[in-house]
Amino acid sequence: MNKTKSAKDLKTLLKILLVSTRLGLTSFGGPIAHLGYFHEEYVRKRKWIAEDKYADLVALAQFLPGPASSQVGIGIGVYRGGLLGGLLAFIGFTLPSVIALTIFALISQGTELGQSGWIHGLKLVAVAVVAHAIVGMAKNLTPDLPRKAMALAALACVLLWQNTLAQVLVIAAAGLAGFILYKHQQSTDLNEKDFPLSRRFASICLILFFALLILLPIANKMTDVKWLAMFDSFYRSGSLVFGGGHVVLPLLEKEFVPSGWLDKEAFLAGYGATQAMPGPLFTFASYIGAVIDGWKGALLATAAIFLPAFLLILGTLPFWNSLRNNPKIRGAVLGVNAGVVGILIAAFYDPIWKSSVFNASDFVFAAVLYSLLAYWEMPPWVIVVLGAIGGAVLAAF
Repeated sequence: MNKTKSAKDLKTLLKILLVSTRLGLTSFGGPIAHLGYFHEEYVRKRKWIAEDKYADLVALAQFLPGPASSQVGIGIGVYRGGLLGGLLAFIGFTLPSVIALTIFALISQGTELGQSGWIHGLKLVAVAVVAHAIVGMAKNLTPDLPRKAMALAALACVLLWQNTLAQVLVIAAAGLAGFILYKHQQSTDLNEKDFPLSRRFASICLILFFALLILLPIANKMTDVKWLAMFDSFYRSGSLVFGGGHVVLPLLEKEFVPSGWLDKEAFLAGYGATQAMPGPLFTFASYIGAVIDGWKGALLATAAIFLPAFLLILGTLPFWNSLRNNPKIRGAVLGVNAGVVGILIAAFYDPIWKSSVFNASDFVFAAVLYSLLAYWEMPPWVIVVLGAIGGAVLAAF
């Protein structure tokens, strides 16, 4: 019995690693696009997590600082395979871009990848993938007029009020509206006694997060150790960023260019390369670490910038999991989910649509990719390959 269970657990963990690695190799387009890929693979195709749980997880990640898509991926891994499942989901999704950017840092002096036709094709893939995810989530999470109105209000506020705290405040407001309108809503999933993480473990993670945030700068000022200074800079960057990977890029520039860790030309080269890579934009830290101190610096930077995301998602998931199943809170969760739909639609317009669709050819190609994904049900990785090829062809004419 134990051998059978161990074999099943091992098979589950290997599957998590394989699926997340494929996503790490094919998920282009930034954090919102990643959520679209996750929705297609984890929710629609494999049904590893229910639609409402996925939306709740996305909402939680929007509240927390750090890379939202990575935190959602870690959370899905935890739901599926416990703590080790979360770690493997993170490794699979993150490692491809870490390796690629480290190699790029070691061999390249500059690049114009951002201008390549195939990169533009991958941006149009992101348009198709995110549109597909939004259609599915809106159907399930905004089924009535009040929640449609919440989504519309969230969309308008996020687009018209350009502020890093806008998403957090919009989600809070949607939660309050949901609590008022749906306060008698009953949970459909009250039994979560087998949730793989304990509240004690979660509390330790949160304590460690704040302890490192306070103690690392103090230790850095008291010593003159290069690796400690690097770890402190990357850890603070990962801890204090709201708004996802696009926000962390300029923050890292302020942290490392004026101090002389790397010059502006090297920073801009890595910036362009990171935009061209699949996986989380936070792996830009891997490039910076590699420029400063080779592969060892890349590993240190990667661990430091993603550690806050790990500690926060593991530290909040058990408490969030209980709250979402409390009948008194469930109405607020319904409102939050509607708000998330509005935020995703806003992000679909800016930056995904605005940075990708420039003319009729772009629109037609994105529509073809969407149709292949939604109606012909082609796998996302096929859409990625077709997008890259099509982008290169469009650029040649």
